[in-house]
Amino acid sequence: MERNEVENKYKWKTEDIFASDEAWEKCYSEAEKMLDFSRFEGKLTTAENFAEYCKCSEEAGKKIERLHLYAHMRHDEDSRVAKYTSMQARAMSLYVKFSSATSFVEPELTSLSDETLESFCKDERLKDYDYFLRQLIRSKKHILSAAEEKLLASGGEMYAQFRNVFSMIDNADIKLGEVEDKNGEKIKLTHGVYGVLLHGTDRELRKKAFETYYAAYIGLTNTIAATYYGNVLKDVFLCRARGYNSCLEQALDGEDVSASVYENLISSVHENLKDMHDYIALRKKILGLKEQHMYDIYAPLVEDADLKLSYEDACDLVVKGLAPLGEEYCSLLKKGFAEGWVDVCETAGKRSGAYSTGMYGLHPFVLLNYQKTTHDVFTIAHEMGHSIHTYYSNENQPYAKADYRIFVAEVASTVNEVLLLKYILGQTSDLKMKKYLLNYFLDTVRTTLHRQTMFAEFEYLAHDAAEKGTPLTAEYCNKIYLDLNRQYYGDAIVHDKEISYEWSRIPHFYTSFYVYKYATGIISAISIVSRILKEGEKAVRDYKKFLSSGGSDSPVELLKLAGVDLTKRDAFDAAMKEFRDTLAQFESLS
Repeated sequence: MERNEVENKYKWKTEDIFASDEAWEKCYSEAEKMLDFSRFEGKLTTAENFAEYCKCSEEAGKKIERLHLYAHMRHDEDSRVAKYTSMQARAMSLYVKFSSATSFVEPELTSLSDETLESFCKDERLKDYDYFLRQLIRSKKHILSAAEEKLLASGGEMYAQFRNVFSMIDNADIKLGEVEDKNGEKIKLTHGVYGVLLHGTDRELRKKAFETYYAAYIGLTNTIAATYYGNVLKDVFLCRARGYNSCLEQALDGEDVSASVYENLISSVHENLKDMHDYIALRKKILGLKEQHMYDIYAPLVEDADLKLSYEDACDLVVKGLAPLGEEYCSLLKKGFAEGWVDVCETAGKRSGAYSTGMYGLHPFVLLNYQKTTHDVFTIAHEMGHSIHTYYSNENQPYAKADYRIFVAEVASTVNEVLLLKYILGQTSDLKMKKYLLNYFLDTVRTTLHRQTMFAEFEYLAHDAAEKGTPLTAEYCNKIYLDLNRQYYGDAIVHDKEISYEWSRIPHFYTSFYVYKYATGIISAISIVSRILKEGEKAVRDYKKFLSSGGSDSPVELLKLAGVDLTKRDAFDAAMKEFRDTLAQFESLS
């Protein structure tokens, strides 16, 4: 389906950002003229001058943010349209120029004494920047000279090209082929259709889709491996330039996250892999398979219990499921569905998957590729969780503190998923539906916690190898990925050769050390939901404090507002127990 065939009510309103492309061009010209900050160079030694700089940089930053948001959303509507590809590149170029023009700031500030920076923190004019300044004091040793910082900043456009190249391969150029169903009908594969087929009951069609889909990536494996290796080498370069011991250390430091959080995640998953292996074995038994393959991993264990809802009905269900979060929260959901926040339908050239995006001073936006599946109903809840987190942060924080860290970005989205699942589970008396939902929860934990932790281990091993001088060839990546797949999924499944290529199709690997936050997100969400359902209004108030906190402190500290402490094992152990208890309940009904 082409985009012009979609009703306007199913399209997001990019006109809320700019009324037209011409308005975008006008703003672009204005923003270009705001990028000279040379008048501040060498003068950030007083709180007054730094406050004036902050005011000017905010004004420019907001314009560039708006320009980029419009351009990337229009590009993602149809990546075949060269005009928006160009506009996106131009907006990114402005970001790079902005970074380069302001690259003197951190080196200048870090040349000041801790006492001076502490005095800035206490100055009323700089209250919006106190957390930034405290972070600067903490990370002074990794800030380079002004000239070196400017040089690194000027490479920003180049750094992004690895992600852009993969995006063009994955969304525009790759030919995923087609498969034939049992009636002889040809089905053209897209990312969305592939997901639907893999969740289907026709095993032969799942097998065909799996093999055909991966054949497209196998045919491009060397190109993708070179692209990914380039992205990892970029990380290694920046890590060494800034004096970190590893890329992981740099990533965690940049998010102000303790290494104990990462260690708790890996160790808790490893210690509880037997539960995952038991689940995979139970799947094999229920499906009645002599051999269970990777294309069976999404097969429904309970047939004909999927939620095949229209988009409108799915939205209504999401609102009902999230009622424990209060009337205000649900009103925001309805507002988003009704007022053009969401782009709903899969169309030719549209970016695959789903995401939430936005900017300060404007409502958020959500990209979907909605299909009538249970997964996509939960995707609506997930992405609206992101959006309303953004909405609350923007409403309650100044610009400098509104943008929350990636580390907590998956918490609100996953709270919504867990709440929705528990709501539907509590509403049904149908045994088949109950079994289906228990299975859905098990698969949610498997894909969001276990699988994303496996991804995170792959990233760590890939970066570690590159840091030690080992080239990341396709063969090398395949080997470490297949070894992890065997470790995580166990002996009750055949580890097909195609699955060793799965790393090559994961877009998030181009935002390094992002994926483990999905796992910490669901661990946090399980604890938050448990507290909300037990304590009610008080827990909701605490949770909204977290949603409204933006990036005003360390993300680990902000989670404590909602009652979650990831520096300890309690939340991790509770999530593992929830999986184990759900597995026992599901097995007792099977």
